[in-house]
Amino acid sequence: MVKYDENSITILEGLEAVRKRPGMYIGSTDKRGLHHLVWEIIDNSVDEIINGYGNKITVRINKDGSITVADNGRGVPTGMHKSGKSTPEVIYTILHAGGKFETAGYKVSGGLHGVGASVVNALSDWMEVTILRDGKIHQIKFKEGGKVASPLKEIGTTNKTGTIVTFMPNSEIFKNLSFSYTTICERMQESAFLLKELTCEIEDVIDNKKTTYHYDNGLISFVEYINDDKTPLHKVISISGTKNNIEVDVAMQYTDSYNENIISFVNNVKTIDGGSHEVGFKTAITKAFNEYARNNNMLKNKDTNFEGTDAREGLTAVINLKIPESLLQFEGQTKGKLGTPEAKPAVEGVVYDALKYYLEENREVSVNILEKMVKSKTAREAARKAREEARNGKSKKNEARNIIGKLTPPQGRNPKINELFIVEGNSAGGTAKNARDRKFQAILPLRGKIINTLKATDADIFKNEEINTMINCIGAGYGDNFDVKDINYDKVIIMTDADDDGAHIQCLLLTFFYKYMRELIEQGHLYIAMPPLYKIDYGKTHEYCWTNEELKEITDKKSNYKLQRYKGLGEMNPGPLWETTMDPERRNLIRVNIEDSVLANKRVNVLMGDVVEPRKEWINENVEFSLEDDFAINLK
Repeated sequence: MVKYDENSITILEGLEAVRKRPGMYIGSTDKRGLHHLVWEIIDNSVDEIINGYGNKITVRINKDGSITVADNGRGVPTGMHKSGKSTPEVIYTILHAGGKFETAGYKVSGGLHGVGASVVNALSDWMEVTILRDGKIHQIKFKEGGKVASPLKEIGTTNKTGTIVTFMPNSEIFKNLSFSYTTICERMQESAFLLKELTCEIEDVIDNKKTTYHYDNGLISFVEYINDDKTPLHKVISISGTKNNIEVDVAMQYTDSYNENIISFVNNVKTIDGGSHEVGFKTAITKAFNEYARNNNMLKNKDTNFEGTDAREGLTAVINLKIPESLLQFEGQTKGKLGTPEAKPAVEGVVYDALKYYLEENREVSVNILEKMVKSKTAREAARKAREEARNGKSKKNEARNIIGKLTPPQGRNPKINELFIVEGNSAGGTAKNARDRKFQAILPLRGKIINTLKATDADIFKNEEINTMINCIGAGYGDNFDVKDINYDKVIIMTDADDDGAHIQCLLLTFFYKYMRELIEQGHLYIAMPPLYKIDYGKTHEYCWTNEELKEITDKKSNYKLQRYKGLGEMNPGPLWETTMDPERRNLIRVNIEDSVLANKRVNVLMGDVVEPRKEWINENVEFSLEDDFAINLK
């Protein structure tokens, strides 16, 4: 029995805690976590620009694999701190030490309040900070996760100001130390859109690449960039104002598409889960368009009002707020949702007043937008009527004909519990059918690869039998008529082979769901199953491995084992498939989500579109290739 008493409690001091549990501070230690280190340093530079100090940020990937972030802000203070240490040492080695807690240092900020810089230091082999301030150049160096290698010292003079941070992430903490030039460019471009006074320069010394971003039109350019593959109905509408001491900037444009795309930021932090500012924006546009339609007889007395979905169909909008520290409230550690109650009336008031005036002054644009809303309203009401008829059994025969012989349905009829597995081919379908729990799991095998829905016309897409079968099985429509409330399954799970064909089928299915059932993803109902790559038999026991790292860890400790590499679901027996991939108590599922709608749209277009070069460039930079197959049957 393991002893558990007061001596079992360990206190991790300072940066030691960060190195011990990095995921608590940066989320993960994969490529995403690696880049999170860069964002933390960049955010400090951005906070300088937001508050009016400096106008340039440079990011450089160095030859040795380290990375440098430089700005021309005020420069970190270099005097002695009251703790007895130099101020840079305090900032870069002590958690929760920074200038953002007091409004005297920063009126507006969006970083992690002093955690970011010290966390980056803790997770690095070394860090070097050079400070240009008060006519002098100071430098301090760190090693081994935050230990002072060289104390702060003056190394020269200058007439410039700013802070330059270079660091090398720790190779034991991060599996992959290769920074993505494309990923950094995308992040810096976004900052340049949000701060029109900012110039961002990104350089990759290793591959000799360099990009500069600067946008005099700020949010207007941002919306034009998002809509560059759509047909706009009018020029971008720009709205700015201040209310409740909150600065509100909005750019919006309607296009011929069906999807709404609202992206919001607070103090340059993306609020991916929305919040009070998005609620205020949505309320304002719905109110303004309904009033204009009533006043101009586009909605009759007998007509119902436009709903929010009607008012936002085809809308792209970027909302950017600057909120003082004293009012700033986020919900959750990740700052994904704004909780500041004052933000709702501030955004609602500014947007409603400006939009009401714009509609009156631009009648042709107003009529074009409202005609689109009328079509949306008519389609929504027709779809609702069709769904009601379907529930009453009037439209079931055609659906049944498409499904019979393909779908193996669950016995239960509770859509809040049932799961649909979309599997690759009849062989895998047969194994999955025998492995499933028939009470709540359905199996739909697909014959071959579905059509690439990004390249094909709607007419060709809906001639595809496999796509029609999926639509009918899920039961909630598609496109602008899709209603997530009508889905027949709580989880739609893509389950394919662990090979190139399986990965391609995943991409094709994800593209279809993204284009025609996006709400399925946004509401958290789409998943990818994770079948194991290997089975290891030794003696009377066995284990499964999902990665090559897991395989090495186990086989290094074992002898006299037999190794099986699963290349297809059809190779697995029903028992192992249930045990590893379908049993809710033991399986691993990846939930598909959309963290960044702009980036997701660009990624889908690059990877699944017609133009080859951008796809080739992205794959070469972001996908690791190996000519080796780790599969072998070994007997030691």
